[in-house]
Formats: sequence, C-alpha cells, structure tokens
Amino acid sequence: MVNINNEIKRLVEYALDTELITEYDRIYTTNKLLELFELEDYEDDNSTSELSKEQRIEAIESGDDLEDILKNLLDYAYEHGIMKEDSIVYRDLFDTRIMGLLVPRPSEVVQKFEALYKESAKKATDYYYKLSKDTDYIRRYRIKKDRKWVTKTEYGDIDITINLSKPEKDPKAIAAAKLMKQSGYPKCLLCKENEGYAGRVNHPARQNHRIIPITIRDMRWGFQYSPYVYYNEHCIVFHGEHTPMKIDKSTFAKLFDFVKQFPHYFVGSNADLPIVGGSILTHDHFQGGNYEFAMAKAKIEKTFHVKGFEDVEVGIVKWPMSVIRTRAKDEQRLIELGDHILKTWRNYTDEAAFIFAHTEGEPHNTITPIARKTGDMYELDLVLRNNVTTKEHPLGVYHPHAELHHIKKENIGLIEVMGLAVLPARLKDEIEILKDYILNKKDISSNVDIVKHQEWVNEFMKNYNEINENNIQKIIEDEIGIVFAKVLEHAGVYKRDQEGMNAFQRFIETL
Repeated sequence: MVNINNEIKRLVEYALDTELITEYDRIYTTNKLLELFELEDYEDDNSTSELSKEQRIEAIESGDDLEDILKNLLDYAYEHGIMKEDSIVYRDLFDTRIMGLLVPRPSEVVQKFEALYKESAKKATDYYYKLSKDTDYIRRYRIKKDRKWVTKTEYGDIDITINLSKPEKDPKAIAAAKLMKQSGYPKCLLCKENEGYAGRVNHPARQNHRIIPITIRDMRWGFQYSPYVYYNEHCIVFHGEHTPMKIDKSTFAKLFDFVKQFPHYFVGSNADLPIVGGSILTHDHFQGGNYEFAMAKAKIEKTFHVKGFEDVEVGIVKWPMSVIRTRAKDEQRLIELGDHILKTWRNYTDEAAFIFAHTEGEPHNTITPIARKTGDMYELDLVLRNNVTTKEHPLGVYHPHAELHHIKKENIGLIEVMGLAVLPARLKDEIEILKDYILNKKDISSNVDIVKHQEWVNEFMKNYNEINENNIQKIIEDEIGIVFAKVLEHAGVYKRDQEGMNAFQRFIETL
C-alpha cells in the first residue's frame, strides 16, 4: 500500500531541494496536492530524509528519486479512482498535472531568466535548462535509457543514439483518441498555447511547460527545450504564430539574430520541403543547443571565392552530405551570400547529376542551414537538399535507399544532417537478438525480427577474425555507425566520388 502522506511529503521536499518552491510555499503546495488526491486529512511525521543533501542532489540529477515518487503517487491515484486508466498515456497526463502544481508561474520564470540574462546568456540558459529537467518536462529517468555511442568514420566521430525516451501509445489510448472530437487547440506541439495545457490522449500534457519569450527580427518568438533532448541543451526556437516553415533570406537573418543573443548556442533549420524536411513543416521553428556536432568539426576540403563576396571565406566541407561553409566577421555578409546561394540552388538543374529544380511544377531544391559563432567569426553552413523521387526510389533519390532501411528508413532532418543518428527503438531488442544469433551461429533468416539484417551481418562479419562476447557489442555498434555514414552519403546530392565532386564544382561555378 502506498503511504500517500509520505509520498506527498517526499514530493514537496523534492520541490524544495530543486528550488521549484521555497519554504514559504511548503504548506500551500502540500494543500494543493491534497486537493488533487482528494484528501481531507494529512499528517506530517516530522521525519527527515536519511540521505545527505549531496545524496539527494545525486538522486535528483539521475531522476531516480522523482521517478519513484511519481510512480507511487500514480499507483495511489489509480487504486483510488482518481486516474481512470492505468496506462503510459494516462499516467503521463496525470503526473504532468502533479508536477504542474510545483512549477512557478510563467511570469516568475521569465523574470528570473531575464535577470540572469543581464549577467550572461549562459547563466540564463543554465537556469532554464535545469528548471526544464527539475519540473519533469525533460524526464531525466527516461532520457538516460536512450542508448548512445560514438562511431569513428572517415568524416569524424559520428554520434549514434537509439531513442527509447519517447513512449509509444498503448492500444487503449489509440482507440480512445480515434473516438475523441478532433480539437484544433493547440494547433500543433510547437504553438505557444501549449504552455500549461492539460493535454488529452492525443496531445501531451504541458502543465509543467514554461516558454521564454524572445524577439527575433522584431517578431515574437518562443524559446524552449525539447522534452527528448537528443544532445546537450537541445532547444527549440519557434515563431509566436502558427505559420509554415520557409527557407529564404529572412531565415538566415533570424538564425543569426538568435546566435547574437545566445552566442554559446548553434541554431539551424530543417529544410522546408517534404522528405528532406522535418516532422513539423506547418510551424516555423529552429533547433539549436550547446553542442558541437561532427559536421561542425569537419574541415573545409576545398576553398573557393564567390564573385562579389571575396571578403567571405567559402568552401566545401569534408562531409558525406553536400555542405558549403561560409565564414566572416560580419554576419550580414553571410546572410547576403546565403541568399545568393539559395536562390541559385532553387533554380539549378543538372540532368547529368540527376538534379532537377522542378518536375511537373513541383519544386525539389532547398537548403538545410546551420548558424554558429566560433571566436570572433560567424559561420553559416548550407546543406544542399533535393527531394526528387523515382520508381526505384519512391521515398527519395537523396534519402536512405532500401538496402539501409533495416537500420534507418526515416527522413534525414537537421539533427541527422549534422551527424547525430536518431535511430528507432526497435534496434535495441534487435541488437540483443543479433548478438545471440551471431555468437551461437544461429540462422538469422529463421527469425522474423532480424531477417532484414542478414545480408548486412554476412557482409560485415568478413571484416573480423574473431567475434566473441567481449567485442560483439562494439562491433555491432560500430557497424551501425558505418551504415549511418552511408545513410548520409545517400542523402548527399553530390556523391563523394570524382564524378560527384565534378558535378558539385559545376554548381559552384554558377555562383
């Protein structure tokens, strides 16, 4: 049986330890929780935690303490009919409601952020990132379940992650969502109306969500962190209004406006066309963070000049995708050059290289841009994208081809472009099954879950003299990383061979 009084006290102590509330708020917060759990009596045994402050902070940072508290509270809520269904969707809706009682009002969060920003942008983002984790908007205990490793490739160290932190909906919730009246509020997951929203079975709860208002090019935008943080301080910068994504000159100006306000962050945009774009094309937004990706570390392998922009450093980056890097002390020059390259690329066709600006009136060429500041120099990386399809490649010619779908089939968006593979959760179990089949020399074709990997396994096993329990995990991880590098090569409009580089040069000469 759950001791509800004890769990409420534990949660209030957690809120005090994380400074979500102060001692002045203890009784008020306790009473709000009693109201939520439909309790009229409460007894505080006046006991204190057996853990030291350091141990409590360690438990907070791991997420273990909060996960245990919330589990017990949710069990109690279900047992007493306060929460109607015991499933991941309903538990997420209810625990967010619980945490919403501990979070400062938006005005308090914004005031503190702005006060810290006057000291430094980093102090402000450090506060806000910690708040997003402490409030369980970023669920620490789920994020740490993600599988992560680094694979060395000819392009540098590429980050690989198997996403296990985003829960799958259960069948009951899916069925309930189908029966629900369709709501247009909030219009999407990025809209400002999500702040404090109670959620529903087909839309996550956001009572513990706080948005930092920022101004980008004299327009109201919002700043928040991704609840799934694929990398350090993974943030989302989104338009204050629900307006479609579009890559144009103003995009480059917006990116640099953000970088000037937060110079310790990079920021980039998904492309604005299907297949090569992100998952939400209906709401203009960027992604950024305090992290250096493999692409940012990659060197320029060939420099060139663009007429009229001789003062700007320009070059082709050694990367599996087709990247033009521009560098200058004056970001305005990069905005102008970026616009010139984008406009040229939008209308560029090279049939010999199978690049078509349009087919049957449908546009195919666009760019994935990434902006950052390094020292006293601004940089703008322009990744050339094309979404043309054929009967042979119905998902895209410059998209992972069918032979790589056993590892990665999904679109290659901004995060993957920069060198971080976000791979499907299914691979976690498939890796474990493969390890068993490889070590025990079982027939992979006999297992429906892993038969798709057979040809790949047969091929890479030729590269190893010995595969045993001590090295099998690393071998499979490294080989997955190598496949991801090939995924990026497939997504590159200009291939890395001589023919491809010659075609790239033909485009350069049109600038």
